[in-house]
Amino acid sequence: MPAVTPNTPRKNDAAGPVLRRSSWAEAAAAADAAKPAPPGPAAPTRLPVSAKSATRPEAPTSPVGGDASAPEAAQEVSVPQRDIAPEPSPAFRRSRPTVADAIAGNPAPDFISSPGLFVKEQKPRPVGGFRGAMYKLTGGSWNMGPGPKQRQEDELARRISRQLQGSYNTAILSLKGGIGKTSTTVGVGLTLAEFRGDAPCAIDANPDSGDLVERALGEGIYQQAAPRTITDLLENIESIDSLTALARYMHHAGRLHLIAGEQDPEVSDSLTAEEYLRIRKLISGYYSVALTDCGTGVTHNAMSGILQSADNLVIAAGYAVSGAKRARSTLQWLAGHGYEDLARNAIVVITDKDEVSSRVDKDAIEEHLSGICRQLIAVPHDRGVADGDLVTLDVLKSETRRAYKEIAAAIVDGYR
Repeated sequence: MPAVTPNTPRKNDAAGPVLRRSSWAEAAAAADAAKPAPPGPAAPTRLPVSAKSATRPEAPTSPVGGDASAPEAAQEVSVPQRDIAPEPSPAFRRSRPTVADAIAGNPAPDFISSPGLFVKEQKPRPVGGFRGAMYKLTGGSWNMGPGPKQRQEDELARRISRQLQGSYNTAILSLKGGIGKTSTTVGVGLTLAEFRGDAPCAIDANPDSGDLVERALGEGIYQQAAPRTITDLLENIESIDSLTALARYMHHAGRLHLIAGEQDPEVSDSLTAEEYLRIRKLISGYYSVALTDCGTGVTHNAMSGILQSADNLVIAAGYAVSGAKRARSTLQWLAGHGYEDLARNAIVVITDKDEVSSRVDKDAIEEHLSGICRQLIAVPHDRGVADGDLVTLDVLKSETRRAYKEIAAAIVDGYR
């Protein structure tokens, strides 16, 4: 074999590439040749798969005259080392779409369809009590969440504010006057206005010179407002084609919109069922919730139209034995005159207006009435209701306001 000089090219035996070997490479080769040979042929060391992928040493220069039958160990360690990407976090692996997701057609989570994957759920803020005090004291860092009482209040608010499809009407009636019928209409109407996104409407259909608007606004304000009544509305109903036009015949106690009853005794009893139905049809185009104060009795002229268009009923009663009897008689009359569903789903409201004698067994009266209606709710004695004057939520006891919330929630629950 001819000598190889630094500048002399040499061909491989197997037509390999032409290489140039430097003088330092020749010196290294000579030093290796001078070393004593091992006692026996050494078996090539095979690296484990994990070690091969982790170490990946730089590939040595191919030997001169190399061929395809080189030892396997030399081939394995000839893979050049590359940068290994860091392993993704577990959270990324959970949210990252996989091949199986793509095959199954499952969309990857995003900020629009799955916002909850990217934002931690926050506890509701506690209001009042020990939990609320600790929340304020710690600047919000210690949030124990709302207590049982607040959770019940929140649930009532959710039921009252439920979105409705269409327009619904609740009739409030009784067979005896002075037992809280009109005060219930105002208190429940103001409560609906407080919690609902859409304003409710209350209609005074009392044939006996009803005072619904006076109880909601105060008599002085009502008299100063050049009041328009349900009679004025009927006379011009054909020209009303918008909420703006309708508002001219209405009164407003905050977000509660009201139609005043006729105050002239000679005219008030002339409202017929057909006329009421015309008003109800007009109201249904602009309000999703309407309350109708029916007055005393169930046989006056407009009553058949009111019951025909009612989605549910509130029966006003008192703790006096006579008041409880009349409430039961009302439900029996309804069931016997084709209004079985209204009677079965009625809400009986007992208002402790006159603080009856301790000899009256209130629990027995409640038990007697609760078995013949969908729900019975008691309104405690409250001077803001008993005085027969202006009803405002701000001056009522918390127990009274809670009772009105329960009535409002029960009313909306009955809208199906």
